[in-house]
Amino acid sequence: MSANNDAALACLREVFGYEHFRPLQAEAIAQVMQGGDALLLMPTGGGKSLCYQVPALLLPGVTLVVSPLIALMQDQVDALAQLGVGAGFLNSMQTDKEQAATLHALRTGSIKLLYLAPERLSAPSTRSLLQSLHVSLVAIDEAHCVSQWGHDFRPDYRNLGVLTGWLPGVPRIALTATATRQTRQDIVVALDLAAPRVLVGSFDRPNIHYTVSGKRPGNTQLTGFLAQRVKQCGIIYCLSRKKVEATAENLRGLGFNARPYHAGLDRELRMRTQREFLAADAMIVVATIAFGMGIDKPDVRFVVHLDLPKSVEAYYQETGRAGRDGEPASAMMLYGLQDVVRLQQMMAQSSADDDYKRIEQDKLNALLGWCESAQCRRQPLLAYFDDVGAEPCGNCDNCELPPETWDATQDAQKLLSCIYRTGQRFGAAYVIDVLRGSQQSRIVDNGHDSLSVFGIGADTDVRVWRSLVRRLLVEGYLFADPERYGALTMRASCKLLLRGQTTLFARKDLQARAAPRRRPSAVDSRIAPHERDLWDALRARRTALAQRQGIAPFMIFHDATLLEIVKQRPQSEAQLLEISGVGQSKLDRYGDDILSVVRSCAAD
Repeated sequence: MSANNDAALACLREVFGYEHFRPLQAEAIAQVMQGGDALLLMPTGGGKSLCYQVPALLLPGVTLVVSPLIALMQDQVDALAQLGVGAGFLNSMQTDKEQAATLHALRTGSIKLLYLAPERLSAPSTRSLLQSLHVSLVAIDEAHCVSQWGHDFRPDYRNLGVLTGWLPGVPRIALTATATRQTRQDIVVALDLAAPRVLVGSFDRPNIHYTVSGKRPGNTQLTGFLAQRVKQCGIIYCLSRKKVEATAENLRGLGFNARPYHAGLDRELRMRTQREFLAADAMIVVATIAFGMGIDKPDVRFVVHLDLPKSVEAYYQETGRAGRDGEPASAMMLYGLQDVVRLQQMMAQSSADDDYKRIEQDKLNALLGWCESAQCRRQPLLAYFDDVGAEPCGNCDNCELPPETWDATQDAQKLLSCIYRTGQRFGAAYVIDVLRGSQQSRIVDNGHDSLSVFGIGADTDVRVWRSLVRRLLVEGYLFADPERYGALTMRASCKLLLRGQTTLFARKDLQARAAPRRRPSAVDSRIAPHERDLWDALRARRTALAQRQGIAPFMIFHDATLLEIVKQRPQSEAQLLEISGVGQSKLDRYGDDILSVVRSCAAD
């Protein structure tokens, strides 16, 4: 083992309190310590931040961390402070006095990690500041934002390649939890990484249970899911701000501690919601995609999508915010045809070029196809990121209750004929109403009650027709035109299906699936009755210590660390230091408190 590796392992143990590196951490650290560039792909909760934090403490000077969300920088700096690590940030929300204090700390060597948003690099003063410092490493977090192929395109990320000229010879590490092969290539080019070592971990999050279902009227699907999770923390994603606020209000009326979060709310309110969520044991945030990126809360037990995300990457990134501690977690998605139309409308209104819009449409189609799949959810999800070879997981809705498939060719022909005979001018709901023989005035006024296709699908449930429309969209037979409010139009490939020259199989989704069952926390299941008092006392002391400092409890110790304390019942500082997650700084800060709780419970 090299001297660098020895030093890195010693730092891991003394500062962070861990005995061993996780997969790929040692390799990434060794690469940048040797002056090379790296691209690291590791699932959420896999320990990406250690891959630049450890080198930052070993290298001279300052490590620059490009982080996408200003609101999260304080949390990251607070977490490092608990470890005794000097860190700071510069952003537009600081007062002149606060910025001056950070600059002074930089110049006196008190700060080892400096966090900046990508937009900050466009300020002329930033270049001169960075060049006046001894920058030894640059870390670019959420690096998928760099890519034009990525799911969260941000123009300022595309400008980060200037760092090559600003800081010549300084190694850079780009980190992300989601990137296809094409996205990886684009990141390397956009950042001008020099012969980087590309380290790709498994994308599998085996502790997350996936459930996907078509939307049904009312809120019964959501409330049934939440009824089993009343004392858990979770995130619910919606496409629109209006739906975010309505859903949060409805849940509060049902007794849930639910808060809305979107970019249209007051900044101070958003920050307060985030702080409360980080500290809470039972809270739900209903949000747009503005919430969640970079949040290091380990005990989020569920993520729900009430609308279809815009890509597999977005879905994976957002569901990855659940179960960062490795304990069982759930991801439920509800989707419908209207989601497809709304997302297509958003694409059409975008200022992006046609190539980018085509890429986004392909990504949406891929996600919709995954939703309609009858096979194990995890296998195609991992295969999308070139992580192949997984066996059926047994931990998703399709594995637990395999859906039936049926030959939908004849019904597809009826549906396509109805679309054609109504002039390809109407959305799915209208076409299905004609097929099922509805006498609503609009159909009668249009004369569509006299068509040969009127009522020929009356014996087929409306949910089957909706599922079939989604299948035809996935297979490329239909297009929901966003410029005509989702009017279904037929593609040339429909001819083969209408002539019977090809067949179509679809999943049978008639029966409503039960809400995903609650999986009890593995931490709770490992606590014996005689250990409960110590467990509760340690959590109570941790909460009190966190409230005193205005930080989240997990920044002091994760549940996994408390559980090991319960099992080992250390009686001395030396024994406590052997617990995973207890480094020297936390021992100095909290050792007396923890040992006093252990001794008190032993005395009882």
